[in-house]
Amino acid sequence: GVMLMDPHRFDLRGTLEVGRDVVIDVNVVLEGRVLLGDRVHIGPNNVLRDCSVASDTLIHPNCVIEQSVIGADCRIGSFARVRPDSRLGDRAHIGNFVEVKASSIGRGSKANHLAYVGDTTMGAGVNFGAGSITANYDGANKHRTVIEDDASVGSNCVLVAPVTIGRGATIGGGSTIAKAAPAETLTVARARQVSLPGWKRPAKKPKPPKG
Repeated sequence: GVMLMDPHRFDLRGTLEVGRDVVIDVNVVLEGRVLLGDRVHIGPNNVLRDCSVASDTLIHPNCVIEQSVIGADCRIGSFARVRPDSRLGDRAHIGNFVEVKASSIGRGSKANHLAYVGDTTMGAGVNFGAGSITANYDGANKHRTVIEDDASVGSNCVLVAPVTIGRGATIGGGSTIAKAAPAETLTVARARQVSLPGWKRPAKKPKPPKG
C-alpha cells in the first residue's frame, strides 16, 4: 500500500501503519509510531513523529509534525510545523511558515501564511490571516484563545490571550485584540495614524579611525 519514491532516501525510526495508495517522497523521516490513512501523500523532506494522518491528506515539502492528530483531506505546508498536542479537523489548511502548538483547528479552517496558533481552540470555517498570531504567553503563564465558528481574523493581528472571538466575528487587519470580540460584528483595534513632519531617522555614529 506504499509507494516510496526512493527507498534509499527513506528513514523509518519506529513503527509505521499505512492504508492503501500512500505515497512517500524522498528524505522523509518517520519516528515513533506513525499512522497514515488511505491516499496520504507526504512530500519530500518531512519529519513525522508519533502522529496520525487521516485519508487524502497532502503534506507539502519541509514540514515537521509531532505528537498530533491530522484529519482527513487536510493540506499542510510547505514549511509548516505542527507541535505536540495539536489536532487538525478534516479539510483544515495549515500553510507556508505556519506554526501550530497545543491547539485544535476545526473542520475547513485555514491559516495559510506566516501565522502562529498556540494554545487555541479554533472552530470550523475560520480564516486566520497572514502574519497573525495568538499571543499565549504573558511571561509566566500560558493562556488560551477561543475562535468560534466562521470567524475571520485579518492579516497582521495579535490576539492577546485569554480572549474569545465570537462566532462569525470579523477582526480588522492590523488589530491587537485583548477583549472579547462579539459575534457577527466587525472589531477593529488600531492606533490613529500620525505623520510627523521633519522627523529624521537616527544616524549611525561614524567609527573612529583605526590605529
